[in-house]
Formats: sequence, C-alpha cells, structure tokens
Amino acid sequence: MAPLPLLTYVSNSDGVYFRYENSPELGTLKISKPNGEIQLTDAQVPGRYTDISGIIGVIRLRHGPYIILATKSQRISTLQGHHIYKVTGFEILPLKEFIFSDPIEDVYINLLRDHLKSAPLYFSRTWDLTNAYQRQGEPGQHIWTNADERFFWNKYVSQDLIDSSALNPGVGAFVTPLIYGYVNIVHTTICNQLVTFGLITRRSRWRAGTRYFRRGIDDDGNVANFNETEQILCIPTPSTESDLDVSIYSYVQTRGSIPVHWAEVNHLRYRPTMKIAGNAYESAKKHFSQQKKIYGKNYLVNLVNQSGYELPVKRAYEQVVEELDDPALTYVYFDFHHECSKMRWERVQLLINTLEDLGLDEQKWFQVKYGAEKRVVEAEQTSVVRTNCMDCLDRTNVVQSQLARFVLQKQLEAAGVIAPGNNWWITDPEFVVIFRSMWADNADVVSKSYSGTGALKTDFTRLGRRTYLGALRDFRNSVTRYVCNNLGDGPRQDGFDLFLGAARAYDTTEDPFADRRPLLYQTVPYFFSSSLVMVSAALAFPKENSSWAFNRFFLVFWVGVLTCSLKFIIDHGLQYVNWPRLVGLDFLKRVAVKNSRGTRTTGYLMREANSGHSASASGQISHDLRNLEEGKRE
Repeated sequence: MAPLPLLTYVSNSDGVYFRYENSPELGTLKISKPNGEIQLTDAQVPGRYTDISGIIGVIRLRHGPYIILATKSQRISTLQGHHIYKVTGFEILPLKEFIFSDPIEDVYINLLRDHLKSAPLYFSRTWDLTNAYQRQGEPGQHIWTNADERFFWNKYVSQDLIDSSALNPGVGAFVTPLIYGYVNIVHTTICNQLVTFGLITRRSRWRAGTRYFRRGIDDDGNVANFNETEQILCIPTPSTESDLDVSIYSYVQTRGSIPVHWAEVNHLRYRPTMKIAGNAYESAKKHFSQQKKIYGKNYLVNLVNQSGYELPVKRAYEQVVEELDDPALTYVYFDFHHECSKMRWERVQLLINTLEDLGLDEQKWFQVKYGAEKRVVEAEQTSVVRTNCMDCLDRTNVVQSQLARFVLQKQLEAAGVIAPGNNWWITDPEFVVIFRSMWADNADVVSKSYSGTGALKTDFTRLGRRTYLGALRDFRNSVTRYVCNNLGDGPRQDGFDLFLGAARAYDTTEDPFADRRPLLYQTVPYFFSSSLVMVSAALAFPKENSSWAFNRFFLVFWVGVLTCSLKFIIDHGLQYVNWPRLVGLDFLKRVAVKNSRGTRTTGYLMREANSGHSASASGQISHDLRNLEEGKRE
C-alpha cells in the first residue's frame, strides 16, 4: 500500500499553506497569521515549498499560536504494506512576529523543543498505530477518527485541526496521529518459517510524566506510566490453503502504576519519603472499569517487595482490590526479588505457572486471517495481564518478556510451525537474539521516558542470564536516575504538561519559572561550589611562599565552608529538588510568604500523608520560614 503523497508547505505574510503534492483534490490547508485560523482553500499559493513529514499540531503559548511540524522522519518498518515512520526532526513556527523577545516565552519554547527531542514518536499515514489489532475498527475517512484517545499523543495540539474538520472534513487529511513509545517490526524466520515479528508499545497521555512527579492514580482513574505493549506475529498462509494471505497473531500486555493514591517525595536523599494518602476505592473502580471494558478480565501481577520500604504500597493495593471484590480481577502477588535472588531469574517461570493454574491459557490471543478483500477473525484475547512493580520498569520488563516468550510458544504450536513441547528458544537460537534484543530495546525506551535512563536488568532480557557486568551497568543507571530525578526532571515534567495540555501558557500572566525562594537558599549552592573550588586549589596548588600554618588554616577554613554548605543543602533538600513549575504536585505545597523586609518569597511544604490526594486538600499551613526550611508543618 503506497503512502500518501509528500506533504509540503510554504509560508508568507498571510499564513502557512500546506498541500499534498500530486493530490490537488485534497486542497490546500491554510493556517492564518497571526491568529491561527484554519481553512481549506483551492488557491494555488506561489512560493518555494518545503518537504515535511506531517503536521504535529498547533499550540498556543503566551503571545500566540505556533505550528509544530515533523520536518524529518525515518521509515522504520512495514506491516502488511503499511509504512511506519519515526519522527527524527521537527520545527516550531511562530504565527506572530515579535519585535521584542520575551524570556518567559523562550522558556516555554525550549520546554517544547526538549520534549520533542527526547520523545520517541511514531506514525503511519495508512494504519492506526494507536489501536492494537483487536481494536482496529472499520476504516474511516481519516485514520485519526478511530484513534484510541489514550495513545493519541498529539491529540491536544491537533485539536484545532480536528475542530476545523467538523466544518470541513477535508482538513482531517492533515491530522497526523502520533504514538509515544516503541515500534520495531522485522521480517525474519522462526524455525525456517518466514514470519513478520514485532513489538509496539503505546504510552498513555493521561497522567503522563516523570518517575517521581507522576505516581499512582488520579481522581479520574488514570494511572501513571501506563503502557500497552502488543506483540505481533504474521505468518504467510500457503496459497493452496485458501484465498487468505496471512495469519496475524496479536498478544497485548499492560503495565501501570499501583492504582492507589501514593507518592515518593524527593528531598535529595537516595530514598525518597513514601506517602500514601486517602482511600482510592472510587478512583480504582473507575480505572478497572475502563480496563475491563477494553481488555476483559485483568490478571493483576504485583511485583513489589513484601517487606521494608515497598510494603505500604503493597498493602494499599491489596486493600483496594479486596474492597472492589470483582471476579473479573485476579490478583497475583510475586515477590520478585525474593524468588529471583542470587540472579536466579529463570524462576519467573514460577509466576507463569501460577498464571496458567489461574486460567491464563483461556485468555488466548487475537488471531485473524487477512486476504485481499477478506478478514476472518479466528480468536480474540479475552483478558490481559497487568503487571507492575514500583516504577513499572525493570522487574516489569523482565516478567513481560518472559510471558511474551511463553505466549509465542503457544502461538507457534497453534500455527503448526513447531511441535508441542519443542521450545522455539532452543530450536532457533538466531531468532532468540532478535526476540531478546527487541524486548530489551523496548524496556530501555519505556524506562528512559519515565526515569531518564535505560532499564535495569536488561542483561537478563538480552542474554537470558544475569551478569556481573549487567549489575555494574545497573549501578551506573541507578546513580544517573538519582541525579536526573532530583536535579533534572522538573523541566522534563513541564515539557510533558505543556505538550499534553495539562498546563496552558496563555492562562497565566505571571512568570512560573522565577526562583522566589528565600535568598539564603539561593546563595548556599554558590558557597558550596566556591568552597569546592578552593579546597581543590588548596590541595593541588598550595602556596609555596606561605607558611605551613597558613596553608593548613586556608584548607581547614574552606573545608569547613564546604561541609557546612553541603550539610545545609542536604538538611533542606526539599528546597533544592528541581520541581516542575507548571502543574502543582499532589504531595507538595508551594507557599508564598513575606520576609522581614517585605519581600515575597516561596518555599515548599510536604503535605501530610492523610491530607488526601487533591491539590486543595492541604488545609491551613503556617506561613513560617522555619517550615519552609524543614518542609513540614508545625
């Protein structure tokens, strides 16, 4: 199936014009300057047209609308003739000319740029990537009309185009739905059988964000870091068998944060403070109602530890499942770190055996045969395994890959590719490398988008065994995560919130990025960095013409400054975490106070664990600088 003609655009003083080359019947899309009004015309606009891959959308910031373009893309694979692309370049076009630069507007634009640079975005002009095979509906006039709202990543910035298409359906041809996640589809062989094998992971845009700034569930039943992963197997049908060309096997798994109101509050120490707030019954009920409607029965696999730091969220999860008392929810606990200790990760098979005993075989997978003009559904997936650990990353990745291996074995047996009991991972070691690499790459993408680093434990996913080199790599990633999550994730979260519409720049006239903390907190890091330089200089370049006592006093003085400033930063770590600025956090309160000179300053207070989960549930807080320092109430 050929892709749509190449999209091009030209800009002049009246607006930006888009057209598909060699397809004049689609018309010319005009986005007017400076107001962003959208219309479809038949006008032939002169000028030098530039090739692009698609229109990501239109977003309004403080001073007007901007068009976000996918300027470059790479075709990464083909599925049943449908070409799938990854966005590799973008451009943000202002529709309004500015005489003077606005520093606040520049920050917003940089947040958008950073988000688009780091986001793994995929699209197809002829295939609905937002929906798994089982949810693919009848083809509409445009791909996006049947898109899954959860995974239509650029839905917010596409809304102006979508609204315009209601009046003029032709505008819909210029809407390009993107998914955020991972796509890899290869044409290969399994046990000498030609196949197409692939993974597609779709990240939900609801409650999306970074590791410590988006946890748990919200009032609407949306959980953080929700991802759907679809494993696809396509096997050609022998031409003598029927007029159907290919058999498709699709298997879907999900992951998502523990569906209770909980958070881990950063304060520069390696282990954050655990907070569990309020009863999550109503929110969890909404969440699982949606999950059952989409996927059927849910097997809830929980991998958190049953003791120590993670125990409170385990208990909270079990309590809410018990309160729901729903026969369509089967809770399965597996103490991953205990069962797989000492690198015995093959013991994940114990979990799969338990799931089999609970009826996992009955869930099957989606199976369909396609022909030139015919589609025959042979089986449907009637349930889903929903897996979580604390972050829905590392332990979850290992379990999902092992469950996918188990299901692939069943599918190959059903297709007659291998005999029952003849394990494909023993028979075909070359495909084992493809399978493991694909799942490990998928793990890294999901992890990087949430935690800022690649996944831990991927040596097992890639090699089938735990290695000491992998453990060393995990240590490095853990340290990197600590730095990113404490000092770098604020702007990353702001980028998510801005692009997805959780924060709207035109709604506020204040500068949300100004540092209004008390002057003391702002200056201490400078004391720390200066003293670090001085201590290093004193050790490396002592003054030879000075006395021993002077050099010693100089070193001791700056070591004292270094120690005191470092202790101050650690003791008041809540004030030095790089918090997001655009959307408030469930567990944190920004408090404005006036100091003795009447200057307005801002500090952070941690909400009480039992104060509820909504932004308005904090109650009265004493406006006292001592509280700002300690991050506590009196």
